[in-house]
Formats: sequence, structure tokens, C-alpha cells
Amino acid sequence: MIPSKFNYSKATSVQDAISKLGGEAKILAGGHSLIPSMKLRLNQPSDLIDISQLEAIKQITDEGESVLIGAGATHGEIANSSIVQSACSMVSNGAAQIGDIQVRNKGTIGGSIAHADPAADWPAIIIAADGVVIIEGAGGSREVPAASFFTGFYETALEENEIITGIRIPKLNSGSSATYVKFAQPASRFAIVGCAVVKNLDSEGEIGNIKVSITGVSEFAYRDHGVEDELMGKPLTADVIESAAAKAAESVDVMSDHYASETYRKHLAKVYVKKALSELM
Repeated sequence: MIPSKFNYSKATSVQDAISKLGGEAKILAGGHSLIPSMKLRLNQPSDLIDISQLEAIKQITDEGESVLIGAGATHGEIANSSIVQSACSMVSNGAAQIGDIQVRNKGTIGGSIAHADPAADWPAIIIAADGVVIIEGAGGSREVPAASFFTGFYETALEENEIITGIRIPKLNSGSSATYVKFAQPASRFAIVGCAVVKNLDSEGEIGNIKVSITGVSEFAYRDHGVEDELMGKPLTADVIESAAAKAAESVDVMSDHYASETYRKHLAKVYVKKALSELM
């Protein structure tokens, strides 16, 4: 449980951090994902670049039609932010479900989504919320929709020598509602299965737009279009929910591990899609 030798430095700015990247260097934010993997020597960086003190990427800002959450904002800060609570309570409520109080006080949203654990909460939440990941590198900044950011098992759209600086979340309008529910592993509080839903009703009271995203089931979080298609244009009734939930996890390869078998995970996906949709009735 002792990491291999590495060099340590504190970045003075985002650009300073980017300039120090290269080779086997890694960014250190909250450290709740990186440090355990280093202790097990699953990750052996040559250099750790500490960005935990960069105030420029810690702020949570009301941008009018959206909220900009700095990548360095902790889960606890997001959970307790009145700006986030007002803009999209699913995001703040989801943050409050992450880990325990120690994890929430140190872990960051940027570190979590960069790590892209298949059982993490943030990926499903920001996908359903139609979030955008803001990335900066030596060549400038770019924005990637959350639905395209997660690309594989612990893999993302981040390229070499890039870091996440923020996540932009559109505010929910008055006709929208959203929720995130999960079946948590009791020790780590990671999601064995988690489901986030954002829905809009049309003037007839039927679903005009809906986003259903799932984490913990496949190698990375994803939108479940099978469930969404079953819901579109229909009233959110118990029968419609039952029919839609039956479509959960049909389009993906379902993981199996010592926490849950493939069969059980697929069952849980249906149960938690139903649970999330039922909360929005």
C-alpha cells in the first residue's frame, strides 16, 4: 500500500498545470480516485501536479440560462450551493449522495468525471442534465457534450495534456423535473446501478422531451434511448412507466462482478428506471 516514487509540484494556474503535463504526469485534485490506485500501484505517475488550490476552477457561477461549476468544486460545495439547488436540484441532490462526508469534502467533480469510473454518480447526472464539459489544453479550450465525453471503461474524450476546467449545466425550466436515484454499494457508496432522469411535458401533459441516463450497468454511463423512445409522446402513468422500465439496459453489454451479476444488474436497471420515473409522476 505504498506508492512508487514520484515528483510533486503545485500548479500556480491552469496554464501552469497544462505546461507541466506530459509523459506519465498526472493531475491531483481531490485525490480520492488517484491516491488509492497509486497505493495499489495500479497507477504509477512520474509527477503529481496539484491543482487543488486553483481558485479559478473552484467557483460556482450563475450564467443566466446555465450554471458553470468549476472542475475544482467539491461534491460537498455543489450539494450545498444555493445556485445549483435553484438551477437543477437533481445535481445538488446527486452530489449529496456521493461517498461519505469526508469524500464529499475533498473529492471534486472534475476529478470524478476525468477518472470516469463506470460506477460513479456524476456521469449519469451530467448526461441527463445535458451538461457540457469544458476542457483546456495547450491549444486552447473546447467544450464536449457530457453524452459524448465518456467513451469507454475509464476512458473519456480528454486528450493528452488537457484538463477539465468546468462543467456547464443548463437550468431547468418551469415545466421540467428531474431526479437521480441509485442502488449503492454500502461501503463505497458507488452506484451498483444509478439512474438520472430529466423530463419536460408538452402543453397536452405528455412527455415532449426526456433524458434517461444510467451508470453502473455498462462500461461507462450512457443515455438509454430504448427507455426514452418508449416514453416519448405519452402521459407519465404507471402503465407507461412499467413498459418503459422493461426496456432498460437492452442496448448495452451489462457488466458482471463480485458486487452484482449481469442478470442482477439488468434487473436493478429496470427497477431503478421505474423508481426514478415514478418519482417524477
